Amino acid sequence: MKYLFWISLFFITYTYLGYPLVLYILSKLFPKRVDKKLPALEPLVTVVVAARNEGETIGKRIKNLLSQHYPPNRLEIIVVSDGSTDVTNEIVARLAGQEPVKIRFKDEVLPRLRLVTHDENKGKPHALNEGVRLAHGEFIVFADARQDFEPDAVRELIANFNDPSVGSVTGELVFYQDSETTIRAEMGLYWNFEKRIRKMEGSIHSVVGATGAIYAIRRELFEEIPEETILDDVLVPLRIVSRGYRNVFEDEAVARDVFSADMEREKRRKIRTLLGNYQLLRLMPSLASVTGNPLFLQFVSHKIFRLFVPFFFIALFVSSFMVEGLFYRFVFWGIVALFLMTCFSRQLSRIPLIGTFCTISRTFFFLNYFALLAFLHFIRPWKTKVW
Repeated sequence: MKYLFWISLFFITYTYLGYPLVLYILSKLFPKRVDKKLPALEPLVTVVVAARNEGETIGKRIKNLLSQHYPPNRLEIIVVSDGSTDVTNEIVARLAGQEPVKIRFKDEVLPRLRLVTHDENKGKPHALNEGVRLAHGEFIVFADARQDFEPDAVRELIANFNDPSVGSVTGELVFYQDSETTIRAEMGLYWNFEKRIRKMEGSIHSVVGATGAIYAIRRELFEEIPEETILDDVLVPLRIVSRGYRNVFEDEAVARDVFSADMEREKRRKIRTLLGNYQLLRLMPSLASVTGNPLFLQFVSHKIFRLFVPFFFIALFVSSFMVEGLFYRFVFWGIVALFLMTCFSRQLSRIPLIGTFCTISRTFFFLNYFALLAFLHFIRPWKTKVW
């Protein structure tokens, strides 16, 4: 039991504290900078937006993209509506008809905003594949239908491609609150931690994946996405990294989104993301290879170890109870205290310092509960929903 205790303690500590510490040290000792610069003649860029039943947000989303601080005739926007049954198609078609700006591609004059429709729901990967196939831009920016970009977001993304070693760039997603939410503190804590990890990963070589709401790639490096893919925003950049390029983090390219309204909605989103990490190993087996994956340490530490923390945490709890000794008992009661703080976090949240520990414990327990649920989905027959 002692061996189980120490192995479990080391695994959990490394995943949440050790790995960030390793990244921090490496980023200070061996920083790898990006030669960021936007050329005098801005390259043609295509923004691909995959949408399904986004009638409430798609108009605002398109207007936001049209107002980017980037030459209008150098920014193409393709909206792929995947089996939408609401007013999505009508809104996009109307805005496309009202857009006076055209783009030039070789000898062609093309509409700046285009709508592509599917009568049936074929899935987000299919929509993205078609959007890229129809794109004329030298660089592709992927965007979701819900978020908004800051005015300079596209410029900041594209400037990184001045460095020939850069194959893809992920922007930064910032959350804000425009309505009632019960999990602002938990989401804020987790996402700030996640962004720091990504920034340090990018500073030493490459980020493990991208933020689906805002990332860009060199079009020539795109490989068709398998239609069952859950995490296209991780698979696409990792494929590019496997070809010898970097996937960097650009914190000046900002997309804004709202917090999830409650933990139930966040649970569905998080389980899907964690399940996608399991799927990545099947879609790209080389990720599990020390020699075949240039980001092996980052990938395993960032994406895989978190999947197994709940099992090691259960083992830590049981072994700390079974083994005699003051330190083991201290760990056991510490876990009990964290659990009680999670259960009574609403009542304790206003107490200075204790409230902070309550937020940390709630975030930790919920994330690992979601990881456990994702594992259960993985081992039983379950149809992945692509939207």
